[in-house]
Amino acid sequence: MSAPMIEVKNLWKEYGNNVVLERMNLQVKAGEFITMVGASGCGKSTFLKMLLGMEEPTRGQLLLDGKPIPNEPDQARGIVFQQYSVFPHLSVEQNVILAREFERSPLLGKLFGRARREVLEEARALLAKVGLSHAAKQYPHELSGGMRQRLAIAQALIRRPRILLLDEPFGALDPGIRKDMHTLVHQLWQEHELTVFMVTHDISEGFALGTRLWVFDKLRRDDQAPEAYGANITYDLPVNRESLAQLKERDYG
Repeated sequence: MSAPMIEVKNLWKEYGNNVVLERMNLQVKAGEFITMVGASGCGKSTFLKMLLGMEEPTRGQLLLDGKPIPNEPDQARGIVFQQYSVFPHLSVEQNVILAREFERSPLLGKLFGRARREVLEEARALLAKVGLSHAAKQYPHELSGGMRQRLAIAQALIRRPRILLLDEPFGALDPGIRKDMHTLVHQLWQEHELTVFMVTHDISEGFALGTRLWVFDKLRRDDQAPEAYGANITYDLPVNRESLAQLKERDYG
């Protein structure tokens, strides 16, 4: 039996007296696609930021390959937000190669000669995968919302991450474009052998994409002190029709 990639051991996250997450214990194997649902403010995005290294546990452990997750983003973890994280003054192609340029040339942030040709070839192959080859020389303001989100995904994947973090990446897109993005992300997950964590407010989206769905909610509540207790994973479900029916009965659907 393979060791888990991610281990969560009695994890708590607090901001002063506000307990956001409490007593979380989980394991995730490489290659899983975890979708996360729950009410606003229940800690989904906070947990994603902890996986990225932007936030640290208040108590407990969050481990990657048996070691504490680095407390700053690195090449192993790529993220795509709902708001497009692209550079408006750079073309589509330049946006994609920028991360690789800084990775290979931290001081200059620029590559030349053979090194630049290699990165350009890699970027163009990735743009072809996300359906943006025709827009390589365009700028973000010339793109539709769906195209900008495809660009953000290419930006994340150019660094060849093992883990892809998606924070409501399709929330601003219309239904038709969202369906196309679902197909794209599923293909990229399989082709790049990624482990994916995705926050969504759409439970149907969670079941359509994930292999495993987590429901964040509070197990303990105090109406007199609403911040005294944090959320946990109240449901950890493999994706199937029985799971969906169970959630709908509990008013999560």
